[in-house]
Amino acid sequence: MRSHPDACPGAVELHAAADGGLARIRVPGGTLSAAQWDVVRTAAAELGNGSVELTSRANLQIRGLADGVELGARLAAAGLLPSASHERIRNIIAAPLEDNQALVDEIDAALCADPLLASLPGRFLVTVGASVSGLGGDFGLVSDVLLLAGRDTGIRVADPVSAVLTAARLFQQLRGPAWRLSEVDDGVRKITAHFGATDAPRLTPVVTPVAPSPLTPGVPLGRLDAHQLPGVPLRLTPWRSLVVPAGTDTSGLITDPESPWHGVSACTGRPGCAKSLSDVRADARAWLGTPHDRPVHWSGCARRCGRPAGDVIEFVATGDGYEEIR
Repeated sequence: MRSHPDACPGAVELHAAADGGLARIRVPGGTLSAAQWDVVRTAAAELGNGSVELTSRANLQIRGLADGVELGARLAAAGLLPSASHERIRNIIAAPLEDNQALVDEIDAALCADPLLASLPGRFLVTVGASVSGLGGDFGLVSDVLLLAGRDTGIRVADPVSAVLTAARLFQQLRGPAWRLSEVDDGVRKITAHFGATDAPRLTPVVTPVAPSPLTPGVPLGRLDAHQLPGVPLRLTPWRSLVVPAGTDTSGLITDPESPWHGVSACTGRPGCAKSLSDVRADARAWLGTPHDRPVHWSGCARRCGRPAGDVIEFVATGDGYEEIR
């Protein structure tokens, strides 16, 4: 059981990384207008280290910040920080090729409107859509199915927004020091009992990555230069790729499904992370071109930050090379 609160960074409450302050900007559903993206990338250039990182929850990170005050003001003005009290819990991953942003926005607004939910852990996660249902959300929606801890326990709902809000309140009541519903003793059963279950056929959660293409280009090692994609509306995916309008200049991004960059990810590593035992990004680049039949993730330590969901080959730094985990 967890013995301390989670320390997930926010957009204002920064994490003190080895390379300066780290801000994590929640983008529920992954959708950014062109104006919002320009605010983020300009802030990265003017306040941070000049790059923007994509996370495995389809959020954004800026590194090398002195403090979060100016960044927070810019994000709030752009509509990216609607609730300072709830901003760390606004983790909603949506299937990026589905028409679901309106539902995401309703869920986000409902969560932010409940003062009792402000103290949910920063690891709290909601998924919306079939293709992201296997990403381990505390709660997930696929049509009328409400998933609990990534499983279909038989709950069917008529009002998905109300269902997520009710489930989140129950989780808050039950969780104690736990960060995730899966860690709460008997939590899934208790929430299932509250809703009641049906005998409908059970849905099997899936993870369906978006393959690189001109419309869904991947971002090498999940890091964009702040000068890339000016004036372009984006939809972020949890696979560190983007949905962009047709005709967008995708120079520097992964658009070829046969690219050696496809499926390769890494944590920050040295010098940005003090806990990292290696410069994993440099090592991943040197390894690039080695045949692999699955996604590959490079981690600088045993915490294995940023590991994608699903069947992944991992290289975990040990201080004396790497342990390969299959």
